[in-house]
Amino acid sequence: MSLFTADYRAACVLPSPNHGERVDGVRPDMIILHYTGMPSEEGALAWLCSPESQVSSHYFVHEDGRVVQLVPEERRAWHAGKSFWAGETDINSRSIGIEIANAGHPEGLPPFPDKQIEAVIELCRDCGRRLDIRPERVLGHSDVAPVRKVDPGENFPWGRLHAAGVGHFVEPVPISGGRFFQKGDSGQPIEALQSMLSLYGYDIDITGEYSDKTEGVIAAFQRHFRPALVDGVADMSTIETLHRLLSTLPRYT
Repeated sequence: MSLFTADYRAACVLPSPNHGERVDGVRPDMIILHYTGMPSEEGALAWLCSPESQVSSHYFVHEDGRVVQLVPEERRAWHAGKSFWAGETDINSRSIGIEIANAGHPEGLPPFPDKQIEAVIELCRDCGRRLDIRPERVLGHSDVAPVRKVDPGENFPWGRLHAAGVGHFVEPVPISGGRFFQKGDSGQPIEALQSMLSLYGYDIDITGEYSDKTEGVIAAFQRHFRPALVDGVADMSTIETLHRLLSTLPRYT
């Protein structure tokens, strides 16, 4: 692919061939954040630009804060894979994908440098303003593909992004004792929990059975919104944090 003009003015351009048309000409209304999960950022960037990989993202954020645009925003980058959010299944057509250079879980979740997070914040702010993306639609790969994906991981500072005006977040309810639900449980409380997760946007079947999938969705929720303990168990901290999120969702008319 030939060079193009960066949509984000602070980005330099390194074209990836891995992209296509947005289905039905839909405009992006989501931002999906990823970590690269590879040992080196140079290797990750090369992989996103290789025809062999069949993967890409719109943006790549280096550890030192440099931002590279790989795919024009008007095009459909290939970053989310099989995914779902709030009834939508073609997340690639609806989103801007941002890959953040970080080795992730395979290397023990190394910290994200301050300069890198500052760059992610500014990039998300810019995309949000230009594309009119609502805060609750800035999500992690693990939110739209729970069980299958775990990035950007429980060390990603979602609270810091929210404090800077990016994303929807509430202070997690502290972990304490009390009743909890886990795999194998069933009944009306499980159905209510599944309904709340579905209302927020997660892909979950409302069956009243605490299945493997329910456990995986709870773990994805914890990874984003209650990262102190990611175990797939719906304790009171997890449930009350979910309640708070739902009660603070912006209302649109």
